[in-house]
Amino acid sequence: MPKTIFIVDDNDTNLAAAEEVLEDQYQVMTLPSASKMFALLEKIKPDLILLDIEMPEMDGFEALRRLKENDAHAQIPVIFLTGLNDAEIEARGFQLGVIDFITKPFSAPVLLNRIKTHLDIDAIIRERMAQILKLQNGIIFVFADMVENRDENTGGHVERTAMYVRLLLDAMAEKKIYADEIADIDSDLFSMSARLHDVGKIFIQDGILNKPGKLTEEEFNAMKTHTTDGEQVINEMVSRTENVEFLRHAKLFAGYHHERWDGTGYPHGLKAEEIPIQGRVMALVDVYDALVSERPYKKPFTEEESLRIITDGAGKHFDPNIMSVFWDIKDQFREVKQKYPD
Repeated sequence: MPKTIFIVDDNDTNLAAAEEVLEDQYQVMTLPSASKMFALLEKIKPDLILLDIEMPEMDGFEALRRLKENDAHAQIPVIFLTGLNDAEIEARGFQLGVIDFITKPFSAPVLLNRIKTHLDIDAIIRERMAQILKLQNGIIFVFADMVENRDENTGGHVERTAMYVRLLLDAMAEKKIYADEIADIDSDLFSMSARLHDVGKIFIQDGILNKPGKLTEEEFNAMKTHTTDGEQVINEMVSRTENVEFLRHAKLFAGYHHERWDGTGYPHGLKAEEIPIQGRVMALVDVYDALVSERPYKKPFTEEESLRIITDGAGKHFDPNIMSVFWDIKDQFREVKQKYPD
């Protein structure tokens, strides 16, 4: 599908010349005035606008100002067409948000190359961002797996809990549970960051982490520190990167997933909605996965036993509103467990 370009100029000769140069590679729409452009923008959003500066009724500067004030149009790149070579005009245009100037009369190669550069730059940025995100995700996978592999019997725990979190968040959004709290959450970042919820376990001694029997009080207190240690690890990451949203989620998953709805959890003893949504979601999915999986200290519970224990924890361990959502999608949780066994 060719990209769409609006050419806005009150001179028919300029419109015809620009259209002739561009029509073989782009979908071109020629418009004799800014008012015509705004009328067409109600129906079509172009990939680029070539906008003449000197026009009657509404000049290019006023048209550009109106474009930038409208959220629906503000991100459309605009190149000014001008017969003037004036530093003040250029400064004013760049201040308003124009991306380039093309001087009239223009040559065909210059027009094509300038347009190609600006249209391709968005694709280049998207490609680079995708590469960076892929690299980031790869590092997270390796880091989370490194932590998980110290725990001899957790198997696919990190992978599964991330998928449970995504299922639960999507279902909560659909049912409008805590709609205000989750309205601005990016579900991809949210579920990916959940992989770091146990990152603090990297500091727990192997003898405690993989002890086959019940932990002593001293050992249990040492195990509890994986929440605050996890927060500290992620704080260090925050100080070295700009991806704050992802790490904000990760820090809350790590620090609050052992809080309990009734206030008897750790490390902060928060109660009910004092607990961040990340902690309330992870509390449920973490326990579900622990129940249905083998651990150094136990065999896996059956699905029926696990659901009974979780149901008993509604309003005590778990947020009852999130529990109601879980109950509707519990079969999807079971399918994830079957797909990614220990």
